[in-house]
Amino acid sequence: MGSGLMMALQFGCARGLFSNESGMGSAPIVASAATTRNPARQALVSMTGTFWDTVIICALTGIVLVSTMIANPDIMTSGQITAGADLTSAAFAKIPYIGTPILIFGMVLFAYSTILGWSYYGNRCVTYLFGKRAIRPYQVLYVVVAFLGAIGIGDLVWTISDITNALMAVPNIIVVLALSGLIARETKHYVWENNLEEKDETPIPVLDNK
Repeated sequence: MGSGLMMALQFGCARGLFSNESGMGSAPIVASAATTRNPARQALVSMTGTFWDTVIICALTGIVLVSTMIANPDIMTSGQITAGADLTSAAFAKIPYIGTPILIFGMVLFAYSTILGWSYYGNRCVTYLFGKRAIRPYQVLYVVVAFLGAIGIGDLVWTISDITNALMAVPNIIVVLALSGLIARETKHYVWENNLEEKDETPIPVLDNK
């Protein structure tokens, strides 16, 4: 029972990071490029991403899986289910006519948006660390890694991703906790004191060309 709980927490947190990126510090890279009146407005918009992605999309997927397993218990006893992806495919296949097309359409959108999103994250980070001359080598490496992930070395990719996500999340969460006072002060000023229309005139830092 304890081992099962530990595994559920481990994989739940790991897959949750893939789902909504909460606490990793990656989504603010995109949010920082948005045009907005003040940081609080953009923060409120960014916060809705976790709600739609996790509370809505993941909940719908979970409902499909659970309801399908209840209606078709033979799915789990057939011996063909060896991974979560297999279970999802089998569950949606039980929905007449539209189940499999919906799953395929969703997977294509998810994969495409994920490839674009993480490419942009890495692009901005590489530019900050090494300058614009590093963009092209990064893009080549990114395409190679994406190809390797697409041809089936899944377990290795998941393991590497879990490790690198943790390496991002741990220092970012520490910094967020250290900045909690600033976050509380800004939230009070903009949200609770109804100053969301106030324009922040703080100069935007500009990265020097390298």
